Amino acid sequence: MVVRTPDEGLQPQAAVDRAGLVHVVYFKGPAAQGDLFYTRLNSATGRFSGALRVNTYAGSAIATGTVRGAHLALGRNGRVHVAWMGSSVATHRATGGATPMLYARMNDAGTAFEPERNLLQFATGLDGGGSIAADASGRVYVAWHAGGPSSQGEGDRRVWVARSKDDGRTFAREVAASPPEQGACGCCGMRAAVDSAGTLFMLFRSAREMVNRDTFMLTSRDHGVSFTADKLHGWNVGACQMSTYALAATGERTFAAWETAGQVHWLSVDSASGRRSAIVAPDGPAGGRKHPSIAATDQGQVLLVWTEGTGWNKGGRLAWQRFDAAGRPDGARGHAAGVATWSLAAAAALPDGRFAIVY
Repeated sequence: MVVRTPDEGLQPQAAVDRAGLVHVVYFKGPAAQGDLFYTRLNSATGRFSGALRVNTYAGSAIATGTVRGAHLALGRNGRVHVAWMGSSVATHRATGGATPMLYARMNDAGTAFEPERNLLQFATGLDGGGSIAADASGRVYVAWHAGGPSSQGEGDRRVWVARSKDDGRTFAREVAASPPEQGACGCCGMRAAVDSAGTLFMLFRSAREMVNRDTFMLTSRDHGVSFTADKLHGWNVGACQMSTYALAATGERTFAAWETAGQVHWLSVDSASGRRSAIVAPDGPAGGRKHPSIAATDQGQVLLVWTEGTGWNKGGRLAWQRFDAAGRPDGARGHAAGVATWSLAAAAALPDGRFAIVY
């Protein structure tokens, strides 16, 4: 199923609950000062529910650059959590008036979102947006990368994570998750996800010596207290690539997707052992492929979705390919025109084995 984002919205993000409802958050309005909306896609009918605005304070979200948009997670009892990089007019600011990392959650009644809060207490310098993950035990993680108080630039930026143990009611002050010697690509996005065992995964792009723009995976098996950092893919290029990442945790495997040198790639990680599969790329030549999204069924089928031809202030087209449980293309692939400026697509795996793409 391939559907357009409601109301000509941008940058959809999707998560599926046990009942098969696809929860979607998207951006609407001026790219530099817009709003976020939440809706649900009925996978049986292909129809969206009426939308709720996520941000209480108008214009507090940003879509410019594609990498800075909102991320969505489902937590305990299906509670919806949303995090995003604040715009220049966001009411809540970080220390010294710096750009905030904003968070809002669905209220207890499930009828509206509580007012957004800034979670960035001291690790200022936010640029490439952030991400969010949640588990069934009430833990919520909001992550971003920034320099911290004594940063000298991209070469010592770090990934930071703010943790909640009470369904997002309160958060502890952010702690560093990545080693400073790896740096972090300032205007590249990142991604977080939690698997069924409670393991937290995060993807980000390094900036070691300014030219090592490698894809790294951070893994925490103690609920964000400590992390290991593993390089998944190298890329030697002396410029920020404004790339984004994707993660999908399904059953005993977690699937990661990223861009390197104009091509999108993916692999899976065994949740118990940490063993990684081989890296897989879709058919066709590299060049202009960006902003991957990945979804996987419990049986191991994988759908990789990406954009082609998009760029700064430029739209493009949507592309996708499906793979079997061994990582081999199974013949299902396609394209669609009309990816809007600053937008991308979201892939979702449905309980009945089908996939949904929202763009």
